[in-house]
Amino acid sequence: MGKNDFLTPKAIANRIKAKGLQKLRWYCQMCQKQCRDENGFKCHCMSESHQRQMEVFGQNPHRIVDGYSEEFESLFLEHMKRSHRFSRIAATVVYNEYISDRNHVHMNSTKWATLTEFVKYLGKTGKCKVDETPKGWFITYIDRDSETLFKEKMKNKRAKADIVDEEKQEREIRKQIERAEQMMVGGNEGGDKGLESEEAKMLVRCDDGGEKKIKLSIGSLTKNVGKEKGEGSSRFVFDEAENVVEKDRKEKSGGGGGGSALDELIREEEKAKERMNRKDYWLCEGIVVKVMSKDLADKGYYKQKGVVRKVIDKYVGEIEMLESKHKLRVDQEELETVIPQIGGLVRVVNGAYRGSNARLLSVNTDKFCAKVQIEKGVYDGRVIKAIEYEDICKVVQ
Repeated sequence: MGKNDFLTPKAIANRIKAKGLQKLRWYCQMCQKQCRDENGFKCHCMSESHQRQMEVFGQNPHRIVDGYSEEFESLFLEHMKRSHRFSRIAATVVYNEYISDRNHVHMNSTKWATLTEFVKYLGKTGKCKVDETPKGWFITYIDRDSETLFKEKMKNKRAKADIVDEEKQEREIRKQIERAEQMMVGGNEGGDKGLESEEAKMLVRCDDGGEKKIKLSIGSLTKNVGKEKGEGSSRFVFDEAENVVEKDRKEKSGGGGGGSALDELIREEEKAKERMNRKDYWLCEGIVVKVMSKDLADKGYYKQKGVVRKVIDKYVGEIEMLESKHKLRVDQEELETVIPQIGGLVRVVNGAYRGSNARLLSVNTDKFCAKVQIEKGVYDGRVIKAIEYEDICKVVQ
């Protein structure tokens, strides 16, 4: 057997090292650097790049560790959902499959020291069914996001919305009937008017060529609201209500009140979207930000721009600097949005139109706001006249 044969121990060891399957204690998660032995890891810890990452880590260690823990948990559960969705399997088997990816998040960078602690955490939080056996820990994925549950949830939501719409329509009809009753009572003050109103309550219906007069009173109208649509009295109620609604609409449009009502509805919609989409975090991938951390001034990163390549735990961004191409992990409190030139593409990172791409039309430096036009999506073409600098950010093109 030759010295460089495929099955020699040295060749096997070299292939294992090339795949990244080495000792976990010689891996640096902050620098994403795998060392082959203890001496290599010691040299790496003394390097300038590692010291720089340690300074970033020292600014907010708990948030960075929580970010790695959240990423490790999400990737582990995603692998469980994809590969062992309906099976009971040993936790060590799943973990070995998970770490086969060279770029996975290592457990030594999370808040769990051992796999047993992580498995117990999954059981306590109800994300997996956990049981301990003489052969070790076994886990079963609990499917809470299946298509069946989602469809059932949407079905119930639509049913509730239909019920609400029916109740709202019924209340509106009752209001219109009461208004029509008041109008008819006001017109019955004179004797002749009384006869006319009495005659107006007669409804003529033809059955087999003959005519029959049916006398309907206002009191009976309210009882027929909930009847089937095929009945004549119910049709009379709906026609009467629609006539009153149409009359009120014409009166409002003639008086100029329609425009103000529409503006009021638009303002209410804007307020509702603002309340729903206003968050305390704004980082997203693909935007250009400026590093404002004075602690990194001696490294040359202060007021330098970079691109957000990854968001960790919603508040921490992995920034790739535009000039040096170095990667840093910086909290959003140490970052600032960047405003492009007029006509540039921006992304709304907070507020009512969060997540939408827009085109910068103008900038008001006195009020620290800008005018943008939404591009693509549901609000395509809508112009926002005044949006704050902090709510928009330049996009990498």
